[in-house]
Amino acid sequence: MIKPEDIKAGQSYACYFKAEMMLDIHGRPPGLSDTPLKGPGWYEGFGLIQTRDSEKKLFEIIDQESNRKMIVPWDQCRDIDLAEIKE
Repeated sequence: MIKPEDIKAGQSYACYFKAEMMLDIHGRPPGLSDTPLKGPGWYEGFGLIQTRDSEKKLFEIIDQESNRKMIVPWDQCRDIDLAEIKE
């Protein structure tokens, strides 16, 4: 398993993560639809790591389901691995 400190620039990585945020009644981050909000909760997702902030120990992750950018602390990420991006 890859640790956040071991990520190398120029390679693609992905991970599972959890982030506390406002969620809709289906447990998803709110979108542009008219789905009512449920309130704050934990969202769990999988996404590509875009940037790493070693000083603040944060990742910028693009969630694959919602296509949203999430800022997530390293300790809320797991199973970091190399990612193969296919068009």
